[in-house]
Amino acid sequence: MTTERERWLAMTLEDALEPDLPICDPHHHLWARPNDRYLLEEILKDTGGGHHIVQTVFVQCGSMYRTKGPEEMRPIGETEFVQGIAAQSASGQYGATEIATGIVGFADLRLGAAVTPVLEAHRAASKDRFRGVRHISAWDASPVMRRHDVASKGLLLDSTFRKGFARLQEFGMSFDAWLYFPQLDELADLVKAFPDMRIIINHVGGPLGIGPYAGRHEEVFQTWKRSMARLAGYPNVVVKVGGFGMPACGFGWHERAKPPTSAELAKAIAPYCLFCIETFGVERCMFESNFPVDKVSYSYTVVWNAFKRITKEFSLKERAALFQGTAARIYRLDTDDVR
Repeated sequence: MTTERERWLAMTLEDALEPDLPICDPHHHLWARPNDRYLLEEILKDTGGGHHIVQTVFVQCGSMYRTKGPEEMRPIGETEFVQGIAAQSASGQYGATEIATGIVGFADLRLGAAVTPVLEAHRAASKDRFRGVRHISAWDASPVMRRHDVASKGLLLDSTFRKGFARLQEFGMSFDAWLYFPQLDELADLVKAFPDMRIIINHVGGPLGIGPYAGRHEEVFQTWKRSMARLAGYPNVVVKVGGFGMPACGFGWHERAKPPTSAELAKAIAPYCLFCIETFGVERCMFESNFPVDKVSYSYTVVWNAFKRITKEFSLKERAALFQGTAARIYRLDTDDVR
């Protein structure tokens, strides 16, 4: 059944540019919610739009938590759920794209050292695919911004949170950081305290353009640049370049009569993409889809076309890193290891 959103997205149809370029999509979600389903069939429909999507990484979204047992163990249900979908995909019966070759789950790091059994359970639930944890810290004083249950003001500076964070390092797991741009300096403080921890900034560090940040694009951009430049000074920090379709970014594409073309999208997001690439380098940047969240603003084919347009003058080696190599290296993806 075609949804209203899909009919809207179909108003801007494009063929995939450079369809032979291998891509690892390092950030997408899977869920089954009331009247909202994004499972193997749905993501394969998106990845099957013409781009050469080789592998993907699933990132936690609060889906399929256990309904029984200790509260801190309930997120293990999400890893079990995704592990099952990954096994389906790896069977080879659903095409060449391997979905969820890497899994990033949730563990409540506010538990401190007591988070250890949770990390052990995640690894047991997906011994070949589980790579790390995302504990969302995105918080803003404005009620316009989404408030996450697990986030709070100053979370990254909290001593008990940091004790849990230290356990990640001991397990050899990475940390995905999802926060808003005013919090980037707090992340820098965390990074400084854990120089050997692999930290992956989600969605270019959360630039905002709604609520108190509406109409302040240039001011936000300059503040964001300063904070991101500071983080680039730490070699253990990597950036996911994407997430621009979220309404909080303030571009407003989701409110248009027709979705943007990849040329329009590329023009709007190029300053952010190019700054990240120039500042962190291609070996510490990876393009991401953030689907289906970003699907509110544009199609899967269009967003990857935009990334290709932005990097059309880059070398083959640079593009190989941005579209596949960095993601595969950071998330330790190896096809032979996950089958």
